[in-house]
Amino acid sequence: MTTAPLTTPPRPLLRLSLAPHGTPPRPIDGAWWPRSYDLLTELPLLLGGLPPDWGHITIVTVNGSTWSATPGRILVCNQVVRLRRTVTASAPHTVTLLAPGRSRWDLLVVPPDTTEEAAARLMTISH
Repeated sequence: MTTAPLTTPPRPLLRLSLAPHGTPPRPIDGAWWPRSYDLLTELPLLLGGLPPDWGHITIVTVNGSTWSATPGRILVCNQVVRLRRTVTASAPHTVTLLAPGRSRWDLLVVPPDTTEEAAARLMTISH
């Protein structure tokens, strides 16, 4: 009898582009290109890939009409993250990340079905 080694599938690469550290405050701090609008799948990858100096993100606000239904909070990296949904027209393609005592970051959300060429342009102009 032979046994195959247990392997875990590779995690998809995080598609994230952030403004350079130390730049003055700006309306958008970077761009995120998720693979779907399933926040429960996409958010752990995003939060796990943020710079450590951003601190622990405890509140995430997304556009409620864009993302799939979500609970009021989820466990990410052994930390509780509260999820807020908004339907404001002023920021339909952004996600807001809050870390108490640290700061707030606003990321442009590049729609998952965007072509690679268009996404690359959006990821570049966001910072």
